[in-house]
Amino acid sequence: MAESPEKPPQSIDALLEIMRRLRDPASGCPWDVAQDFASIAPYTIEEAYEVAGAIEDRDWPALKDELGDLLLQVVFHARMAEEARLFAFDDVVAAIVDKMVRRHPHVFGQGAAVANAEAQTIAWEEHKKRERGQRAGLLADVPRALPALLRALKLQKRAASVGFDWDSARLVVEKIAEEAAEIAEAQAEGASATKLEEEMGDLLFAVANLARHLRVDPESALRAANAKFTRRFGFIEDALAAQGRTTSEASLEEMEALWQAAKELE
Repeated sequence: MAESPEKPPQSIDALLEIMRRLRDPASGCPWDVAQDFASIAPYTIEEAYEVAGAIEDRDWPALKDELGDLLLQVVFHARMAEEARLFAFDDVVAAIVDKMVRRHPHVFGQGAAVANAEAQTIAWEEHKKRERGQRAGLLADVPRALPALLRALKLQKRAASVGFDWDSARLVVEKIAEEAAEIAEAQAEGASATKLEEEMGDLLFAVANLARHLRVDPESALRAANAKFTRRFGFIEDALAAQGRTTSEASLEEMEALWQAAKELE
């Protein structure tokens, strides 16, 4: 009986070799060979969200798998960079090692002790500010490719670091009311879709700002709201299904009553 092939070592070197073979123009996978940085970037973002989803669900086996998928994305980008003679995976590792050591002098150097996580966050931002140095524009290096909600937070935090900020959450609430009124006014005046989109953007930006002032992660808050909506709407569907009906056969009043029942159960 022929011996089964040896199982490759489960290490980063094995993963790097797998990606090298997948990207081989002669013997690799046609799909992998055809990819570039731009085509792979959406998958990288998707995998990061799937990691967050596994954590939210407290699904630890899934988290292990999703972290592997995310690591594969890093390896994929690094392999393409190496092929283009830009940098290699080892350079990626070296860069993050250097950054982590440099930004934690209280652990790896002679820096003063840091009292708590909040103080470390402030110190981290100070390190980043020094590293940015004299680069043009305080907001210039906030990545445009970030999800809009996350980018709004980063822009607001960066502006707040030089004092351009609301004094209190109460003032932000007032700004939200103002922006909502402007949407209603624009709609009543028959404003264009472009104008309504602009006003809606202002409102969402203000809501993100309120979350920041309240120290609430708006992405987590919205994910929780999405989950709650999904759960309660599922209750409506199940309740109607028990009657042999669907949501398309129910009135708004009936569905609203079931929605309130779902809330009471929670």
